[in-house]
Amino acid sequence: MRRLIVSNIMSLDGFIAGPKGELDWFVKEGFMTETEFGEHARNLNRSVDGILLGRKTYQAFAGYWPDATDNDPVVTERMNNLPKIVFSRTLEKVEWGKWGNARLVKGDAGEEVRRLKSEPGKAL
Repeated sequence: MRRLIVSNIMSLDGFIAGPKGELDWFVKEGFMTETEFGEHARNLNRSVDGILLGRKTYQAFAGYWPDATDNDPVVTERMNNLPKIVFSRTLEKVEWGKWGNARLVKGDAGEEVRRLKSEPGKAL
């Protein structure tokens, strides 16, 4: 059975974004390539076969990663090429730039995760 890895990023006060929803700290030059977090992100991305996302994270990621040029090339390549499974009851479609490897799940998230875990492959 595949493992499911949960990776949450937040500050000690419980936030990832700034007051206006900005994520600019994440894309600062050198952050992914020169920090311990960058090494963690590269290792995590190498260990999985897919990425599971909720609506808000999908929308933030889809607005950045498909056109990213200022980040770690290893992380950018994996973020764009790995299949994405997006859980949302409100979205009508999901896209991921030219890759087209995002799939929308509108039904029971627990049921879909159980099904994905039963398939062969690396962790999700």
